[in-house]
Amino acid sequence: MDNHTYNYDEQQPFAAAEFAENPEPRCPCILLLDTSGSMQGDPIEELNRGLQAFRHELFSDSLSMKRVEIAVVTFGPVSVMHDFTTADQFRPPHLEAAGDTPLAAAVSRGLGLLKTRKQILRDNGIKLFRPWIFLITDGEPTDEWQYLPRVIREGEENKSFSFFALGVKNANFEVLRQIAVREPMKLSGVRFKEFFLWLSASLKNVSHSNPGDSVPIPDYKPYGWAEV
Repeated sequence: MDNHTYNYDEQQPFAAAEFAENPEPRCPCILLLDTSGSMQGDPIEELNRGLQAFRHELFSDSLSMKRVEIAVVTFGPVSVMHDFTTADQFRPPHLEAAGDTPLAAAVSRGLGLLKTRKQILRDNGIKLFRPWIFLITDGEPTDEWQYLPRVIREGEENKSFSFFALGVKNANFEVLRQIAVREPMKLSGVRFKEFFLWLSASLKNVSHSNPGDSVPIPDYKPYGWAEV
């Protein structure tokens, strides 16, 4: 997909049929993925493999397929690679590394997609789990990011979403700590596949609960993807 901006009016005509077919509550998950030039080589290849494993794991669970919704926004430059769709319809895009790191613009684009999607869900009487946003980057923003801490904090306080930051290799963790409310996580090497296996297990747990329930996130240590 290109940089086309998805809007509410565009999506609305398709919603009635979609929700008549699948009225299950939804758990939206946005992946904000750094595809800047520094991700070339093993990092981008392993990220692509990780996305395939993510789809495979979610596809193996019938309830997750209906309830988990995935959107993918890449940055370097910012592009909506995959708008929200349930896991059974998710087809991981093939990512290529190029460009700089407009991290803040990617977060803003993702939040815009989420706002639109939440409105469509509510208008069609679909219940909603708290959305998850995962930011994955190996560098630091090349655009103005200083407004992000306020936006993320307000979203967390209003329970609009849960925001997670994952740093890869030379990511600027000082910046990530300012942006995210919770402590950023650090990927061990380029173990994206292990990370996505943990993420799919976490989303399965959520999708098997009820909207509003407090659901414990699985311990990431057995999956071996994080530096502790």
